[in-house]
Amino acid sequence: MTLTKTFTGPAALAAGIALALSGCAATGAGTDSTSGESTGQLTVVASTNVWGSIAQAIGGDAVSVTSLIDSSAQDPHEFEATARDQLAVNDAQLILENGGGYDDFVDTMLDAAEENSARVVLNAVDISGLDTGDSGEGEFNEHVWYSFPTVDAVAQQLANELASLDPDNADTFQSNYEEFSGELDQLTSRLDGIAADHGGAHVLITEPVPLYLLEAAGLVNETPDEFSEAVEEGTDVPALVLEEVKGLLDSGNIVLLAYNEQTVTNQTEAVLDQATADGVPVVSFAETLPDGVTDYIDWMTTTIDTVEEALNS
Repeated sequence: MTLTKTFTGPAALAAGIALALSGCAATGAGTDSTSGESTGQLTVVASTNVWGSIAQAIGGDAVSVTSLIDSSAQDPHEFEATARDQLAVNDAQLILENGGGYDDFVDTMLDAAEENSARVVLNAVDISGLDTGDSGEGEFNEHVWYSFPTVDAVAQQLANELASLDPDNADTFQSNYEEFSGELDQLTSRLDGIAADHGGAHVLITEPVPLYLLEAAGLVNETPDEFSEAVEEGTDVPALVLEEVKGLLDSGNIVLLAYNEQTVTNQTEAVLDQATADGVPVVSFAETLPDGVTDYIDWMTTTIDTVEEALNS
């Protein structure tokens, strides 16, 4: 999704930081906010709690992770960086961003951050190796946390970079990665199983958020590009396009509707109502961890459970 971010510019952020510091003493990287004493942990900042969860899984107790977007109540479309967010970026030893235009606010904050040549910045889209150029098949899908090969590559790079920052815990980081990677393999095997049973089945989406996962499950997206791209950009589609989508649901050939619960418009609600009327199962997908969920693997496990249930209903 191409997101329109609202953030203060570098000069305003600097002024905000000064105000924040005038009201409270900032603790340094790897310090306890109450005592001000060193925790001995590496400080990691992630753009969202999805990547924050993955960083925590690899770093374990040796890292302290801050996710800039850490709640489903925070709309990724309207993220506003605060002075406290900027301080977290300033202090971070490792920054993990999604990239691909999804969270450009991180780069803006890095531009405003204090100079730190030792800071490591990881960009998931860059690490993925996916072709972000014009492939002739529509715009690049930057929602790469739904791509298990990408998540695995990011997790391995995390383990490597954390080991460089904290050699004493290198074996722990590698062990954590191997366990995490094994769990990803199990999820991939489940998608392979879905593809074996349901490969070629047709689905609709409200926007491209879950496409990597659905395609890995062998499912075929039949949504008109004009519809999903308009939802992604926050604009309406012509009435004829909306009727085309509703007609696809009416056809009886669609096995599920993948619905982004964090981007809802009158038109997506109309499509949801049509799916309900036609008895098409609806699977909700999100861009951040659901409230009460802190573990990426648990989230993806539940997501695949829901897809399987919909396909077998």
